[in-house]
Order: sequence, then structure tokens, then C-alpha cells
Amino acid sequence: MDPRTALVVVAHVGLVGVGAWLLVIDIRTHRLPNRIVLPAIAAVSLLAVLDAVMTGDDAALVRALWGLLILGGFYAVLRLASRSGMGGGDVKLAALIGAVLGWHSWTALAVGAASAFVLAALYALVLILLRRATGSTRIAFGPWMIIGAVLGVAIA
Repeated sequence: MDPRTALVVVAHVGLVGVGAWLLVIDIRTHRLPNRIVLPAIAAVSLLAVLDAVMTGDDAALVRALWGLLILGGFYAVLRLASRSGMGGGDVKLAALIGAVLGWHSWTALAVGAASAFVLAALYALVLILLRRATGSTRIAFGPWMIIGAVLGVAIA
């Protein structure tokens, strides 16, 4: 296995572990702890830099940085628009996911970002139709962001 493939495998194994951990925590507590998300952002940033150094190609690194800024910024705007909607943890998770998806491709970023909203909306609609929720029921969004990111990587 070449070094870049090993790097990609290590990155994805780590991200699956972190994603699963955050998914469970957010479902249970509606929290995405900084002690998990912030080191993951640092690790992904470091891996993107290592990838650029190893391959001599900085295109994926630049996409990762733009993905971090675009998706993190979009969620920050959503948070500012409605304090009762997105939480700060969602904004930081969006930055992490934006970096990962951007590192893969612009398509992965678009698919992953959109999938989170579509899946969460479908879930909320089903809950409302089953009369297990109303329009004001709080739903953890982090799991849908993580599942959307997985779809973005898988599809792109």
C-alpha cells in the first residue's frame, strides 16, 4: 500500500470512529463536545497538509480549507439567524465535515451538505406524521450531518 492510500485509510477509520461517537452523544444529549470536535478538526487539517506534502499537489488541501470555511460559515449564519435552531456544536461539526468533504471533492461537499438537510427533514416529517413530534420538537442534527457526510464520500 502506498503512503497516500495508507493516509486516506487511517483518516477514514479515525473519522468513522469519531463520527459514530458523536452520533451517539448527540442523540443522547443534544451536544457535540468541543473536546472531540476541535481535535478532530486539527487532525483532519494536519492530514490534509500531509497529503499535500506527500503528493506535491495542494488542490485537495485548498478544497478542504474552502470546505471548512463554506460549510462552517453557512452553519454559523444559520446559528445567528435562529439561536434556537443550530447549536455551536453543529457549527464546529459543519466545519469538520466541510473540510473532510472538500478534501474529497466539490461534489462530495455538495452531496454531503444537502443530504443532511434532506434526511433530517424526512425524519422530522415521519415523526410528525406518526404524531411523535410537532413542528417545535427539537431533533439532534449532528447525526444527520454525519450520515450526510458518509453519503457524500460514498457517492462522490
